[in-house]
Parts: sequence; C-alpha cells; structure tokens
Amino acid sequence: MGAKFSKKDSTLVVKIEGELDHHEAERVKRAIDEEYEKKSCKNMIFELKNLTFMDSSGIGVIIGRYKKVKNNGGKVAIVNANQHLKKVIEVSGLLRIIKCYNSLEEAIKDM
Repeated sequence: MGAKFSKKDSTLVVKIEGELDHHEAERVKRAIDEEYEKKSCKNMIFELKNLTFMDSSGIGVIIGRYKKVKNNGGKVAIVNANQHLKKVIEVSGLLRIIKCYNSLEEAIKDM
C-alpha cells in the first residue's frame, strides 16, 4: 500500500496503490492531511487506477478528506476507479457527494 502525491494548480492529486483497508487507513489519512496542508491546496483528486481493494475504512478516509476540503471551499473527485471500486463507491453513497471521472485531465478541468 502506498500513496503518492503531486500538485496540479491548486489541486492535490493522491495516487493510492495496493489495498486501502483498516490496516492502512490511519497512516494514509495522516499522509494525505500532511501533504494537503504542506502544499496549500484547495481541491483534492483521488487517483485509484492502481488501487486493488478498498473496504469501509477506505471509504472513511475519502469521506474525511471530503469534509476537510469542503470546509476549505474546495472540491473532491475520484478518477480511474476499476469496476469493483466503482461498485463499492456507488453502494457507499459517495457518488452523491463526490464525482467520478475517467481521466485526471477531465477531473482537473471540472475543478
């Protein structure tokens, strides 16, 4: 499990790889929060192309970051989720508050 970060304009891009479960959620959450503050970002995009598994703890990580970004006046998006992750995202209700995109460029453009 790993998280890599980059910044596009005022958006923090969080690339999550491997599995995001209860064993990794707290560490990933802290790393994302540190990068978001350090890079002085407004928006956040979760790039999930290389994420192979996510449970409710992973959903919690995303929802928590959504609240933080929203309180900062920003937007959150998810890009490149595979079919399994899309189902988890849909069932969790995240689609009501966070948009999913097929490409990073499309999400950044919509920010």
